[in-house]
Amino acid sequence: MPDKEKIIETEVIKEAVVEEVKVIEEELREEIIGWSPKTELGRAVKAGRITSLEQIWEIGKVIKEPEIVDFFLKDLEECVLKVGRGKRPFKWVQRMTDSGRRNRYFVMVTIGNKNGFVGLGIGHGKEYGTAIASALRNAKLSVIKIDRGCGSWDCGCGATHSIPVNTVGRSGSVKVYLKPAPKGTGLVASETSKEILELAGVKDVWSSTKGHTKTRANFAKATFNSLFN
Repeated sequence: MPDKEKIIETEVIKEAVVEEVKVIEEELREEIIGWSPKTELGRAVKAGRITSLEQIWEIGKVIKEPEIVDFFLKDLEECVLKVGRGKRPFKWVQRMTDSGRRNRYFVMVTIGNKNGFVGLGIGHGKEYGTAIASALRNAKLSVIKIDRGCGSWDCGCGATHSIPVNTVGRSGSVKVYLKPAPKGTGLVASETSKEILELAGVKDVWSSTKGHTKTRANFAKATFNSLFN
């Protein structure tokens, strides 16, 4: 197949995935409208006694309802990361049972508001849509706020376009190193890292990696973990 046709086919698959994610996200937003909190924290948020995610983290509470994140971050965007082989964004997970082999979808989703908040989630399901919905919920429960700044000696503009210091993230055998870059450099990183960093609101950064980076799930986790520091 000519390269042009391969590119067109890949773009069609990406557009189909994006549309499916939008439908699922819209269904989740409709659920929020009639949200009935099941936890004490959720009731406090809906009653207005807690006014931000930072306040939740300060008092050491654990978020167990994704609706809490949606309540505070209404401008979240999402992206299904490519973890499968070839053109497939998903991966098959197989297990043997008494009745035979069972296949399940393995999906990884990253979310963010491009302004310091980012999350990463993994979902499994017998159906693709179910796996995406599960990954979206898990990504919201893992949301963090990252430190942004201008840590590059070549820039020193003081804006929040990059990261303030060198960081490293690990997952399995994979290590991802991030280094502040001057304004205008862009994201010098792999496609997987770019998607996470863009949604986190990082515009300029240099990166390098070590380990078995073909394991895309670990690669994504290592990039996400590098933003903790």
